[in-house]
Amino acid sequence: MESVVAGAAGSFHLLASVDGEVYARGTQCGDRRLYWAEVDGVTVAADRARTLAWLLGARPDPGRLAAGLALPVLPYPLDREAMWPEVTAVAPGAAVCLGRGGSRRTRRWWRPPPSDLPLAQAAPGVREALRAAVAARVRPGQVWGADLSGGMDSTSLCFLAAEAGARLVAVTLEWSAPGNQDGHFARVAAEHLPGLTHLTFPSTALPGHFTGIDERREAGDRPSALLRDRAQREELARVLAEHGTRRRLSGHGGDHVVTPPAAYLHPLLRRHPRTALRHTAAYRAGGRWPLVATGRQLLSGRPLRGWLAAQADALSTTGQDTLPECDWGFSLSMPSWATGGAREMLAGLLRQAAASGTAPLAPDRGRHAWIGSTHVAGTSAAAIADRGGAGMPVQMPFCDDAVIDACLRARPEEAGHPGVYKPLLTTAMDGIVPDAIRSRTTKDHCGQEWHAGLAAQRRTLAAWAEESLLAAAGVLDPDLLRRAVLAPGLLREGTAGLESTLGTEAWLRDLHAHPRPGYLKEHPRESTRPVPAAAQ
Repeated sequence: MESVVAGAAGSFHLLASVDGEVYARGTQCGDRRLYWAEVDGVTVAADRARTLAWLLGARPDPGRLAAGLALPVLPYPLDREAMWPEVTAVAPGAAVCLGRGGSRRTRRWWRPPPSDLPLAQAAPGVREALRAAVAARVRPGQVWGADLSGGMDSTSLCFLAAEAGARLVAVTLEWSAPGNQDGHFARVAAEHLPGLTHLTFPSTALPGHFTGIDERREAGDRPSALLRDRAQREELARVLAEHGTRRRLSGHGGDHVVTPPAAYLHPLLRRHPRTALRHTAAYRAGGRWPLVATGRQLLSGRPLRGWLAAQADALSTTGQDTLPECDWGFSLSMPSWATGGAREMLAGLLRQAAASGTAPLAPDRGRHAWIGSTHVAGTSAAAIADRGGAGMPVQMPFCDDAVIDACLRARPEEAGHPGVYKPLLTTAMDGIVPDAIRSRTTKDHCGQEWHAGLAAQRRTLAAWAEESLLAAAGVLDPDLLRRAVLAPGLLREGTAGLESTLGTEAWLRDLHAHPRPGYLKEHPRESTRPVPAAAQ
């Protein structure tokens, strides 16, 4: 079946039933997923884990709830697991095959392409893949909403959509931190996009971060950090709809797809040591990597299973100093309010993964990390598509299989050069995006809005701590969390930890408020299925 869709643009599930044999798969990065479970002795596959969990009356696994608190991101292979132990996730890049006699197996349909092309040769492939991805969605004359941050990802899509004939209504958010330049670069882009309707919003004109966090919504398949700006996205969707848009383009995924993580330094040191040392020096200067820790990671030859086991041992501490990023994944830590039991549960999952002998995503750390980074993009893209568009479908072309394949063809040391900002994408967009934007080297942030939003929600967050469902599951200490959110400094050193905790807590509350998935519709001839008690 794969030969039929080889090279096809767009993001899609593939499902085929031939002579009683079923073949189904999602995408390489996991923005479109598949899951399976045994329901009354029958293998049932679905694109939502929550559907299967509801059919089974399953409860979220406490260990996987604990994993939701881990920082900064869960490593492979824990990042792909469903939240319910009775539900099995089909790995990104794999298909599930169901036989006529009830057999079930999975097999890989995606293999990473070789990363052997110089930047100048890889960039045209990225350009054409992105152009095809946008053209597969956009039709001449259609009104499309779009993000226009002034950064390379969203701006590239706006120019490609205009090239395809879309009538664009673009939104730009201007954050309040001194020196932020999104508004300036967005205006530069708008000047080169004739016919564009450009809507600019200072952050004070939109709902604050974490507004409405106590409002319960339909739960997705897993926790997400989308809680932070949910009210903002809903307001922007409303404004875009008033301007005639019914769909929206987003540059999400660009950061993870076009630039490889610094782990490419590990294999590069063995192939081109001088280049690796120059790049390492630049990364150390920019990220304040300690010299000894950097050397230890670069010289280490431990396999993935050894790294996973080491992460399990390190969870006994509440945090770690700044570490280099040249290993099989990011060094893990847990927030201070995580219980000892939560650390033990996550450590157990890590040791179990190490003992299982799971093969890495690629033979070397660099390729493994780059592919894993595309999975991070896919996971959050799935959350955005599921509930992040606030009722307006969001399309994210950077997560398309063909775009990812084109990016992975580039030599990592050229695509990830620390002295150039997104060199692969800026080269690919030469002649399409104005040079003034292609030469941008800054990236804005919304830190002030983040802290202001938290400060405004102190009482709500304190109440959450006192009646926390995560605390009931033995995952966090409610007193420590309450003390943290009420502290005068409001977690200036632990903001990421709070966001992951709030996302997981909100997800549990959404499940409790909506035990039956709202997207499921009963056939009029079918009897109403009672909500399983275990899901309530």
